[in-house]
Amino acid sequence: MSDQITYAAAGVDVEAGDRAVELMKADVRRATRSEVLGALGGFAGMFDASAIARMDRPVLATSTDGVGTKVAIAQALDRHDTIGFDLVGMVVDDIVVCGAEPLFMTDYIATGRVVPERIAAIVGGIARACEQAGVALVGGETAEHPGLLGPEEYDVAGAATGVVEYAGVLGPQRVRPGDVVLGLASSGLHSNGYSLVRKVVEHAGWALDRHVDEFGRTLGEELLEPTRVYAADLLALIRTPGVDVHALSHVTGGGLAANLARVLPSDVFARVDRSSWTPPAVFSTVGRLGTVPRTDLERTLNMGVGFVAMLPADHVDAATAVLRERGIQAWPMGEVSALEDAVVEDGVEVVRGAKGVDGGSVQVVGEHPA
Repeated sequence: MSDQITYAAAGVDVEAGDRAVELMKADVRRATRSEVLGALGGFAGMFDASAIARMDRPVLATSTDGVGTKVAIAQALDRHDTIGFDLVGMVVDDIVVCGAEPLFMTDYIATGRVVPERIAAIVGGIARACEQAGVALVGGETAEHPGLLGPEEYDVAGAATGVVEYAGVLGPQRVRPGDVVLGLASSGLHSNGYSLVRKVVEHAGWALDRHVDEFGRTLGEELLEPTRVYAADLLALIRTPGVDVHALSHVTGGGLAANLARVLPSDVFARVDRSSWTPPAVFSTVGRLGTVPRTDLERTLNMGVGFVAMLPADHVDAATAVLRERGIQAWPMGEVSALEDAVVEDGVEVVRGAKGVDGGSVQVVGEHPA
């Protein structure tokens, strides 16, 4: 009958979805751990929890996130093999904040039209990032949403689970006056603030293929730089004898001060000095092109600091050496004091707590080196 309506006619291509799964299998196989049971394509991913059962007091940690509007850059450049690092970084690195080891992850891709090669490229990036982080990619879902998303549009999200011994949980309860705030360099913008960045680029009339001397590459290449995935490096740091990490903070949406305040107890004050580091050129370029106020930049972007660790002053050199050996630049950027003893600079904003957390107080002072 000529008036028959099929699923394909409605815009959903089941065969394309199956083809995408076949293309991604090799990458997913590498993103595994010995505890993974079953194979790709099951209704649920399975993970042998025997080792967890032998822990004294295992605490499960879970996190979920997406990539935000950075996917618009990937779509505009038709390059999809790096966005997976952004997804994994946003998810598993939140788990490491409490000291937990991320164990397994699942992903979800919604798209207007399944292009098998594109889906395979996205999942391939996710798998490679999971492999780097030591996390198993145990499953996922690709959903075709014609009429809701354009044929070339997609969005990605993921969730992960990890575990930590109760006695090893990091956080505000460990932070003490005298602790040093250690900054860990970001790889660039990571995956936050792209609504602001894209608005600035549009306002300036800059094309993504524009070569920018300060970046040493095109604007699009700079904006698509993958998020650094810190999980394996931070676990190595936490497990290093003689290095007592008290707390970690993942610098994502909200910026440095707000995310640092979330992991401090309410009775301490952290003073961070901008003169201790120079943000990569992309941050000053965004600020200049959009005449973006510094307060807005710092509340939106990571400004070159992807993670922060709090630890005793006499452990800083050892921690810095561990991170340097793993390819991560780290430097002391501030210190923690009791709130009652804090030296607060007049006329400079103090951020206290964030995202519903009754946390500590943070003040960012000084100027970045020219």
